[in-house]
Amino acid sequence: MNIILLGPPGAGKGTQAAKLVEERDMIQLSTGDMLRAARTSGTEMGNKVAAIMDAGELVTDEIVIGLIREQLEGDKKGGFIFDGFPRTLAQADALGELLAEKGETLDAVIEMQVDDEVLVGRVVNRAAEAVAAGKPARADDNADSMRVRLMEYYKKTSPLIGYYHAKGDLSSIDGLASIDDVAGAIKAVLDKS
Repeated sequence: MNIILLGPPGAGKGTQAAKLVEERDMIQLSTGDMLRAARTSGTEMGNKVAAIMDAGELVTDEIVIGLIREQLEGDKKGGFIFDGFPRTLAQADALGELLAEKGETLDAVIEMQVDDEVLVGRVVNRAAEAVAAGKPARADDNADSMRVRLMEYYKKTSPLIGYYHAKGDLSSIDGLASIDDVAGAIKAVLDKS
């Protein structure tokens, strides 16, 4: 089973992906993690990624799709969770083409709906908890940064909601429910897919 988790930063996609990895033996494909791993891998693709990132430039869709292609060629286990990808309509089209090329399907797109101000509060609290625990807070865990990240999400990624709705792949759930209730809602979507 291959799924996409959609939702703004701080919606809990990573938390829910980790539960799916544990409970369904799925593989989480986080583009951020893949880029960091590629950067230090020493492979030809990794060297390309490192050069682009070191120059402060954005990695192209072509490179990200190349990294995903490499993952799809490995052990599929319980399927893939696309986390942080696609972010644009062009990436959604490229992912669809790649899955078709590999004989794979996209089984569900789950939108985790959340309230922006609650998300801003979450990241501010996350930063405060990190500091209280003697850990460094993420540099972007503050209200202003979060609002900028949300605006980027709505500009670039929210068109995917309409795109996948039109294809009949989209299910929306309440991302502000408890972690267990969100997991239950995701399970219900996957069980009927």
